[in-house]
Amino acid sequence: MKVPLSWLRDFTPVDDDPDALADVFNSLGLVVEGVEHVGKGLDGVVVARVLDVRAHPNADLVRLADVDLGDGETVQIACAGVNLAAGQLVPVIKVGATLPNGMTIERRKMRGEWSNGMICSSEEVGLPADGPKEIMVLPNDLELGADFATAMGIESDTVFDLEIETNRPDAMCVAGIARDIAGKLALPFSIPEPQVNETRPEIDPLAKIEVKDTALCPRFTARVITGIEVGPSPDLVSRRLTLAGMRPINNVVDASNYVMLELGQPSHPYDLARLDGNGLIVRTSREGEVIETLDGSQRKLPTGAGVIADTSDRVVSVAGIMGGASSEIGESTTDVLIEAAVWEPYSINKTSRQLALRTDASARFERRVDRRCLTRAQNRIVELLQQTSPNLSIASGIIDVDHSAPWPSPAEKLPLRTKRVNAILGTELTSEQINGYLTRIGFDAGNESVVVPSFRPDVEREIDVIEEVARIHGYDNIERRVPTSPSAARLTRYQQQRRRIKAALAGRGLSESWTASMLGPDDFTKSGLIEQPVRVANPMTQEDSLLRTSMLPGMLRALAYNASRRNNVVKLFEIGHVFHQPPAGQTLPDEREMLAIAILDTTSDAMSAAYLARDLAFSLGVRSLNLMPSQSEGLHPTRTAAISGETGVIGEIDPDVLARYGIEGRVGWVEVDLARVVETIEVTPQMIPVSRYPSAEFDLAIVVENNITAETVFITLMKALGELCEDVTLFDVFRGGKLDANARSLAFRLRIAARDRTLGEEEIAATRRAAIAAVESEHGATLRA
Repeated sequence: MKVPLSWLRDFTPVDDDPDALADVFNSLGLVVEGVEHVGKGLDGVVVARVLDVRAHPNADLVRLADVDLGDGETVQIACAGVNLAAGQLVPVIKVGATLPNGMTIERRKMRGEWSNGMICSSEEVGLPADGPKEIMVLPNDLELGADFATAMGIESDTVFDLEIETNRPDAMCVAGIARDIAGKLALPFSIPEPQVNETRPEIDPLAKIEVKDTALCPRFTARVITGIEVGPSPDLVSRRLTLAGMRPINNVVDASNYVMLELGQPSHPYDLARLDGNGLIVRTSREGEVIETLDGSQRKLPTGAGVIADTSDRVVSVAGIMGGASSEIGESTTDVLIEAAVWEPYSINKTSRQLALRTDASARFERRVDRRCLTRAQNRIVELLQQTSPNLSIASGIIDVDHSAPWPSPAEKLPLRTKRVNAILGTELTSEQINGYLTRIGFDAGNESVVVPSFRPDVEREIDVIEEVARIHGYDNIERRVPTSPSAARLTRYQQQRRRIKAALAGRGLSESWTASMLGPDDFTKSGLIEQPVRVANPMTQEDSLLRTSMLPGMLRALAYNASRRNNVVKLFEIGHVFHQPPAGQTLPDEREMLAIAILDTTSDAMSAAYLARDLAFSLGVRSLNLMPSQSEGLHPTRTAAISGETGVIGEIDPDVLARYGIEGRVGWVEVDLARVVETIEVTPQMIPVSRYPSAEFDLAIVVENNITAETVFITLMKALGELCEDVTLFDVFRGGKLDANARSLAFRLRIAARDRTLGEEEIAATRRAAIAAVESEHGATLRA
C-alpha cells in the first residue's frame, strides 16, 4: 500500500525525516518496501507541445519529434514512447537539467540524429507510471512553456510503499497507519468528523434497500445525493489518488476510492436513475446469471455468490468486489446512491477466487472491515462531493440495515494480566505503562482487561493484545535473554524410564523390533491366545481386523522370519500397546503399554529369561521381582511365573506354539506392563565401582519345601551378603533321591568381594555362615549334605 506523507499529516503531526519514519514503520511491522520522493528535482522540466512526429531513419523503435518549448524555441528530440503523437502537451526536460533519478540530460546523437532534451514518462518525473514505454500526456489546457511542477500542482511529498500483512486489516488505510505512528511516537491523533449539510427530505421515499441474506451482509447502509455535477476531482484528491497508485476518474468515483484509502471502508456509487425502482436487493446469485462489470468484462456468476440487484432483480454489482456497468457513474449522472456495507469475509474470498477477480475492495473485505465506520465513511464521501458540486442536495438520514451484534459484545472484552505480559515479553512493565500503550492505539484498557476496538477484528485472544504491547513498546527495547523452558517441555518420569529401559536392553545385545498392533484370527489361534480381542469396525482387510491382546503373535512372526533364514540366535525386545475388552462402564478398550522380550538361542529357556529380567530390574533400581508359579496363554504350562502385582509374566513359549510357527528350540519370554514396572522403580541406581580386590565364591545347596519359591530364597541370600554381594546365581534344582517328596534342593553360587580389601578366610566363612543362618531362619531350610 502506498501512503503519502502529506496524507498522514491529516491525522497526526509526523516529522519530515523520511528515513526516521521508515524505521518507525519497520519497527511496527509495517515493512517499508520502497520510498519515493515526489516533486523534487523537477527544475528544468517544462510543458511543451509536440508539433510533428516522424520515423527515425536509422532506428525502428525510436521516432523524431519536433517540440515547441514555449519560449520561441523548437527542438528535435528522439523518443521511444509508443503513444507519442502530434498535438500532445508533454513534459520535456531541457538540456543541462537533471531528473529526479539523477540523470543529467545532454545534447547527443542517437543513430546519427541529434536529440536536444527528453520527453518524459510519468515514472521519470517521479509519478506513478502510465504504462511501459509510454510518455506522460498532459491536460491540453496547460500553459505552453510553463514550469511542469507548477502547472500540474505537484507539491513536494514522500510516498512510502508498505507491505501490509493479512493480520492487520486496520492498517489497510491511511488513518489506521497514522494511528499506529501516533501511538508509537506518542503523538496526538484524531480523525476529523465529516461535515455534511443535509438539505432534502428523508431518504426513505428516494431509495429502497432489502437484505435477503443477513449472514452474507450483516450491515448495509445507503445515502442518496441529487444534483451532482460529475467532473474532475479537486487537485488534492487527484494528486493523492495518483500517489497512492490509483487513476483519477471523476469526482464521484474518486471520492469513493479516496475514502476507501483514507478510512479503509470500501463503498460503491450507483447512478440512481439507472436502478430500476430506485432500490437495491442483497442476495446470492442464481445459476446462469451474468454481469458486465466496470472493467468491461462479461462474467458468469458462480451459483451462491453474493450479489446486489435492483428491484427488478437485475444484478448490478458483485458484492464487495466490483460494480456493474449498467449503473456506472457517467457524465449525465445527477442522482447518486452511495452504498457502504460489511460483507462476510469467506464469501468475498471464495467469489473473488472463482471469478479470478481481485480488487482493492475485496482485499479489505476479506480481512474484515470496521463495522462501526460505515456512517463516517458515507459522510466523508458526501463531504468531498460538496467541494465539487456546491448545489447538490443531500437526502436527510442514512438507510441502515443492521443485523450485526451489538458493540461491544463479551467476545470483545479480553483479559490482560500484567504478570502474563511481562512473562511473555521478558519485560518489567507496569500496568500503567501497558494501559498507556494500548490506549494510544485505540484500546480501552484497565483493571487487568481490555476492550478491543471495532477496527481491530484480528485481535481475538490475550496473546494478540500482548503483541500490540510489544509493537508499541518496541522490540528493540526488550532485553535479549535466553528463555526458560517450562517443565511441560521436559520428559516425564515415565518417558525418562522408558528410554532407560530401551538403552539397558540395547546394551545387553537385544535388538528393538516393531510389530503390527492389528492381527487376524489365525494369529490368535497359532499363538495359543484365547482372550476375546477387540474387533476394529472399519479394518483395511479382514486379515488385520483384531487388536492384539499380547505382544506374543507379532514377536513370534519376527522369530519365525529369522529362523526361516537360518538365523537361530535372535534376541528381540519391543515396547508397544495391547488392547483388552473395555471394563464395565467404559466405552474405549483397556489399552496398556507393554514391554516384551523374546530370546531364541541354543541355551535359551525360562531361566535365561528370568536372569535377563532380574538383571534389567537391578539396573533400574527394582530390588525384587517376586515371581510366583503361574500359567499364561501361549506359554509353557510348567515353566512360567507371574510377577506380583499383575506386572507381567516370565517363562518359555509353549513348544506347540513354536512348532506351529516352525521355530526349533526353546524361546525365553518376558512380557510386563511398562507402567507398573516404572511404578516399582523407587530410586535411581548409583554407579558402584568394580572392586580391585579378588572375589571369593562358594556354593550352597539348600533344601526347602516346594511351596517356597527360589526367588524368595534368592532375595534372602542377597540381603544376608549385604555390601559384599556381587552375584547370586541359581544353577541347579534337584528333586528325589533321599529328599522328602514335598521338598527340593536349590543350589546357589554366591560371589562376594570387598571394595577396599582382600577378604580373609575367616571373613568368608563368617559370611557363609550368615547366609545359611538367614535361609534357615526365614524359610526353615536345611543345608543339603
